[in-house]
Amino acid sequence: MMKKVIVVVITLSLIVSYTILPIDASAKTISQFEAEVNKYTSELEAKKNKVAKNDKEVAQIKQKIKNIQAQIAQAEADIRRLQKEIDESNRKIKEKTAESKKIIEYYQISNGENVYLEYAFGAKSITDMVYRMSVVEQLTEYNDNIMKELDRLIKSNEQKQKSLGSKKEELKKLTKDLNSEKEKINADTAALKAAMPGLEEQIKAAKQQIRDLRNMGCGRNESVQSCTSRYYARMVPSSSSGAHSGGGGGGYTPSANGFARPMQYGYITQGYRGMAHMGVDLSSSNKTIPIYPIAVGQVSAKYYDAYGALVLKVRHNVGGRIIYSTYAHLSSWSVSVGQTVSLNTQIGRMGNTGYSTGPHLHLELTTCDWKSAGGGCTWAQYQHSTINPATYVSLPSSWTTR
Repeated sequence: MMKKVIVVVITLSLIVSYTILPIDASAKTISQFEAEVNKYTSELEAKKNKVAKNDKEVAQIKQKIKNIQAQIAQAEADIRRLQKEIDESNRKIKEKTAESKKIIEYYQISNGENVYLEYAFGAKSITDMVYRMSVVEQLTEYNDNIMKELDRLIKSNEQKQKSLGSKKEELKKLTKDLNSEKEKINADTAALKAAMPGLEEQIKAAKQQIRDLRNMGCGRNESVQSCTSRYYARMVPSSSSGAHSGGGGGGYTPSANGFARPMQYGYITQGYRGMAHMGVDLSSSNKTIPIYPIAVGQVSAKYYDAYGALVLKVRHNVGGRIIYSTYAHLSSWSVSVGQTVSLNTQIGRMGNTGYSTGPHLHLELTTCDWKSAGGGCTWAQYQHSTINPATYVSLPSSWTTR
């Protein structure tokens, strides 16, 4: 089945991908299976707690981002205010410079203090002398004040320019920190969304498998495979029987063990590659072509997977041994769980549901199942139980008959 690749992120040590699980697939007996599942579910529960802890950390990071955003907003406001002050200071500096220049030019005293003296001692009377001395004193003081104010404004302006530069650097650093935090949160969030449904589903399914095996009356020292085969062989018709019963799916020649192709005509788009691709992908020129079971059997499960693909499973009895066929990415179902199906029973139609690059059927064949009641394995064991469908079904590169 085409599985969505989960990006490896910082929180890998806290989160387990739903496709890799710590189960010993070699566990044979019911008691061994129970022990492994109990250990496995405990580990998953612990990882769920770690994920919850990580959720709190993510919430703290989000609050930190909110604080940084507030600081950035304040920094930008400060920059705008400082720029206005600098602009106002520049205007005042220009005015004060012009005013000082006009005063000096008007009284023609730009050559030094002796001009003040000439002006003062040019008086024609004592009264005129007192007046002129007063004018000189006031003029000198006024001009000194202007120059001092001018110097203060220039220094203040320089300080504000320096402050503005610091604010810009601070803003740059805050922005960098913000982007870094956002990247981390986005990665964490993606990992959580991808992993959480798998963890929850597997815990539930693993616990259910134990209950099913107990309800089936499996002995604690009996092998899982032996018990499930013993239990279901009585209920599921043999693949060698009823191969030609019914109608609507004709035009096929079943193999000696009663298997046939799942669609009337089609071609292979991707072959079986073990863990890399646990089944085969089949398509057809008819993108909604009817899908049939590859052998007679009993519908054991149907559900939507984590990505929304419609999945249907059929339990088969092959010479007293139970195996399962899985049909994924269907556009619709036509049967119910528990229903007995023949090679002619339409179980659904090919589709493009879930994580799929185009209309096709993903077909898997396994010796146990993790979603079917009493399927007898966990997801990890299921992964190791796959069989190349071509072992039972003749699958040339293309065909025009079942």
